[in-house]
Amino acid sequence: MQVAILVPETEWRALLDTVSRLEAAHAATAVPAPPPDDILTVPQAAALLGLSAESIRRARRAGRLKGVRRNEKEWGFPRSAVEQYPLRYHRPAA
Repeated sequence: MQVAILVPETEWRALLDTVSRLEAAHAATAVPAPPPDDILTVPQAAALLGLSAESIRRARRAGRLKGVRRNEKEWGFPRSAVEQYPLRYHRPAA
């Protein structure tokens, strides 16, 4: 059984006007979604950071660099994670 609610036309128009104003305000303040990240291979990430490929793999295994599986053997790294890596794990020279 369905329930039907009768709403006077003036009230219905006021509700529609309120909804349209809320949608317009939301559209004006909504932040657009960032573009998708490039996925870098191990050699590309190593070249970008100036590290060896093995250092990149060690950082992934240690949890310092977020990686995604490209296939059964290869890992990929989001460009944003690779660019943040030196900012988070930089050690000053002794």
